[in-house]
Amino acid sequence: MKNFLPITKKEMTARGWDEPDFVFVIGDAYVDHSSFAPAIISRVLESNGYKVCIISQPDYKNPDSIAVFGRPRLGFLVCAGNMDSMVNHYTVNKKRRSFDAYSPGGKTGKRPDYATVVYCNLIKQKFKNTPVIIGGIEASLRRLGHYDYWSDKIRRSILLDSGADILLYGMGEISVVQVADALNAGIPVSEITFVAGTVYKSRDVDDVINSQRGILLPDFDEITHNKSSYARSFNIQYENTDFITANILVEKYGEKRYVVQNPPSRPLTTRELDDIYELPYVNDFHPSYKTLGGVPALSEIRFSLTSCRGCFGSCSFCSLTFHQGRIVQARSHESLIREAKQMTMDPDFKGYIHDVGGPTGNFRRPACDKQLKYGACKKKQCLFPKPCENLVVDHSDYILLLRSLRSLPGVKKVFVRSGIRYDYVLADKDDRFLTELCRYHVSGQLRVAPEHVTNHVLTLMGKPNSSVYSEFCRQFERINDKYHLNQFAVSYLISSHPGSTLKDAIALAESVRDMGYMPDQVQDFYPTPSTISTVMYCTGLDPRNMKRVYVATDPHEKAMQRALIQYRKPENYDLVKEALTKCRRFDLIGFDRSRCLIPPEKPKSKKKK
Repeated sequence: MKNFLPITKKEMTARGWDEPDFVFVIGDAYVDHSSFAPAIISRVLESNGYKVCIISQPDYKNPDSIAVFGRPRLGFLVCAGNMDSMVNHYTVNKKRRSFDAYSPGGKTGKRPDYATVVYCNLIKQKFKNTPVIIGGIEASLRRLGHYDYWSDKIRRSILLDSGADILLYGMGEISVVQVADALNAGIPVSEITFVAGTVYKSRDVDDVINSQRGILLPDFDEITHNKSSYARSFNIQYENTDFITANILVEKYGEKRYVVQNPPSRPLTTRELDDIYELPYVNDFHPSYKTLGGVPALSEIRFSLTSCRGCFGSCSFCSLTFHQGRIVQARSHESLIREAKQMTMDPDFKGYIHDVGGPTGNFRRPACDKQLKYGACKKKQCLFPKPCENLVVDHSDYILLLRSLRSLPGVKKVFVRSGIRYDYVLADKDDRFLTELCRYHVSGQLRVAPEHVTNHVLTLMGKPNSSVYSEFCRQFERINDKYHLNQFAVSYLISSHPGSTLKDAIALAESVRDMGYMPDQVQDFYPTPSTISTVMYCTGLDPRNMKRVYVATDPHEKAMQRALIQYRKPENYDLVKEALTKCRRFDLIGFDRSRCLIPPEKPKSKKKK
């Protein structure tokens, strides 16, 4: 029988344990499902013989809430949750969100801002000399000095602010076991400096700096006072995210304090990935949340399959390069089919697999055969500005996987809802994948992410020329017409991305007009930690070439850019008219709806009967 890991002392003693090896403090509700990072890490440790207990969403105002299980034998693990706690709490306008999908019943306020830091400080108050290991997306993307949008400043490595002893970055399965084994062998946590995929503190880095792989970054004081230094530092970090080519990075704080980042862990093999996803997850939230309304985030992924990790798309606004890396790792068909068969036995399964994918659904192999031997290129991207000559474009494995899944007894439909790279689709020699996608795996709407239409903004985003997306839409429409399918592509768009001026936003609005529909959702650019786009926002420089970049930081201009994309909404009329007037685009104000965005006068609101 599959059981949850203990969340109370009673549950721990029921297993016959006197003490846990690790206590895992997490900012989300406890969901034992492979789409939740704490579940994976705790099950991986369990499979290696370690006893793990969970403290989920402790009372961050009460240090005793950390002491549920007493002092663990080896140490505390801390993860803020599946999301950065600040992104979880605040909109891009820095307004508090009213819903938290990762908390029971969607209730907010169950975790603090900067949760990793707060939890670690609680632990250090209560258990001063017990090792504390941090990880997850929040820690991973804040591992060195970074721009923090919410405080609008460069913050120190989260390793220093939290007081933790060691940081695991990336996905963490390999490094967490190596750190656990080292602690179990009696090695002091201060001496665990040799594990790939970790960051540690040091007072003496002479040996590291003098080694062939050691790079001394601009020190923290310099990057806080000099935007160019911060941009250069980030670019060095960005070019050192591959497990083969990365160097050891050292960041200095004050006179004799250093934060040292080891190269990333290697990618997992298919066998290792299969083993991890087939650990004995309960695939549900803890029963204690049932009366509270459950955990909403589970419903989004409960009947979805994670088929791959990593992404060689390298969009500037995405943190995946920093967190999962560019080397794509894929699970085997057999493993995914076993999980799907198990899914069909769930009483709540209605015959629909909601997704088969990952960061990018149609990536099922490394970008080229050279990557696993030589690593991902430091100065060259796989798809941008156009597909690399060494790129292997092959959808055949994904096609076979989808065919196998949709042929399973009890499965009515298999959807692909992960983002797909449309430029990778077009680079394919034939249209078999796009044909099968249209015929069997789209639920009326295919979500695609062109993000913008002006090419200089797309270049800053690391996205292909707008003509590529236009061609994809033509091919998508052609296949749908051929098979008499009433389906259409839904475009994800970003407003106010660095480089986008009001004129660019108007061009985007004209494109929306020509599409014939208004997007329901528009994402205003959100500067999250450790992305190229966030560095542009902070410094006004593209860290890849140090060229100046226009950045819309004024809230009113950002509101105009956002309103332009949804120009038909009556509540956006004044902002749209102001933007068009400011740019002297009076040709877009009039009654011809095929050409104009808004009429000369604001429509009168309809009175409710």
